[in-house]
Amino acid sequence: MKLISVIVTTYNWAEALRLCLLSLYSQTNTHFEIIIADDGSNAEHLALTQQYGGASPVPIHYVYHEDQGFRAGTIRNKAVAKSQGEYLLFLDGDCITRPDFIATHRRLAEAGYFVAGNRVLLSQDFTREVMTPTLLLHKKPACYFLKLRLQGKINRTLPFLQLPLGFLRKIQPQKWQKAMTCNLAIWREDFLQVNGFDELFEGWGYEDSDLVIRLIHKGVRRKEGRFAAPVLHCWHSHNDRSQHDTNYARLMERKAETDFIVAKQGVSQYL
Repeated sequence: MKLISVIVTTYNWAEALRLCLLSLYSQTNTHFEIIIADDGSNAEHLALTQQYGGASPVPIHYVYHEDQGFRAGTIRNKAVAKSQGEYLLFLDGDCITRPDFIATHRRLAEAGYFVAGNRVLLSQDFTREVMTPTLLLHKKPACYFLKLRLQGKINRTLPFLQLPLGFLRKIQPQKWQKAMTCNLAIWREDFLQVNGFDELFEGWGYEDSDLVIRLIHKGVRRKEGRFAAPVLHCWHSHNDRSQHDTNYARLMERKAETDFIVAKQGVSQYL
């Protein structure tokens, strides 16, 4: 594998994006690019994004569209169209990575598989703490997070364990649940063959699950990134979920149609 494209989605939360980018700037493996996919942030956030990006040690690019509600799938499609890597790593802009995050995903990458990583959730109060300039979680040793768990500041520590697992990473090849774009890696060619995210999923909910289900229908299998490449996910209030039922109903229809593979309104329109 040559270049990895890290697609970082953001919307009006510059403080969290700063932490996300700082953690990516500290990676042990630097053969990647960053595409910031902005889902319609305001001018102040855009200015800060440009400021934070100026310190990047790796190539960094920006994709933006106007705010028309939650359109994460759309902005990710646009970001992929601008990317140059042969492997795509999707990450939310309120997630913090460990220094070996890119290196570990590079090691886990395998033809015919997507890799679903997991996350550790920060509490609401602790999220406010980490927004201060001096508390840089990505530089903390593993033992530090055990203390955070005992203090109730994070919800678990097991994801920090580094376990080889071997064939156990492939024992649920058709599991689509909990494969989320806060930590998801896909070969670019596989992504393009299913036409990326289906933009018919508007509003919050299930655009990532739909992508994964169509990949599985295509024959791409799941490989677990658990106990290898977790992210720290900052607390935030729920997005507007008024489209939840509509999106979920569409998802269940897609799941039952095993020959449904190509998104109706996907990335191809931007290529």
